[in-house]
Amino acid sequence: MSSSIDAADVKETQHSEPGPVVQECPDVVAAPPKLPKGARLLRAGLCAAVGSCLVTSVVHVLLVFLHVAPANTVSNRYGSQINAWVFPFFEQNWRLFAPDPESVNRQILARTSHIDSDGSVQVSPWFDLTAVDGSAVEHQVFPSHTAQNMLRRAWSGYADSHGGDDRARTERAVIMRKYLTNIAADRLAAQKGGAIDFVQLRVVMRPVAAPGSAVGDRSPKPSEGRLLPWWKVTRHAK
Repeated sequence: MSSSIDAADVKETQHSEPGPVVQECPDVVAAPPKLPKGARLLRAGLCAAVGSCLVTSVVHVLLVFLHVAPANTVSNRYGSQINAWVFPFFEQNWRLFAPDPESVNRQILARTSHIDSDGSVQVSPWFDLTAVDGSAVEHQVFPSHTAQNMLRRAWSGYADSHGGDDRARTERAVIMRKYLTNIAADRLAAQKGGAIDFVQLRVVMRPVAAPGSAVGDRSPKPSEGRLLPWWKVTRHAK
């Protein structure tokens, strides 16, 4: 007996679980909000200021390094430009480590002259510049660096760079003379006002009193005096 196997069609049914339908959307990148025009200008100005400060700092450090470094090809070739930047505001010295105490007190006086329209010359009385600095320092808890050192250092730089005949033989001497002249002219203009055509300085030097001097003793007599020539100050002339 022959048996036949009837093949039955077996249908495989795939069952799928129902779930949420996910809709795919194209990627959308949100653009950052646009800054106002004023904010953009402020940001650009700030970046420019920071960049300028960095460049100036690098140039300043480089010029000061060339000034204090031993003589080399760069400093010899650009010596005038380096000195014009360093003097008189960034002058370098070793007095912090090897101080040279003052042996005399210097009193710096100044007077001005002005040429009137009729050709007559008006000369002012002597004005004590050192006394103004002394009053700004005395009894001050935190006296300013300007009152303590500006006039004194200007005179020291002038005296070191000039000979006894007050002739400027180097570029540094010319710079120090202009620096001292501008200080005197600016202070006289602020104190006295009026037009200034010429300025003249007189320096009186007195020895420092001995330690332990009694209060009320007379100040030492002047040991040396120096009368400088008249200098033209075009920036204060009218």
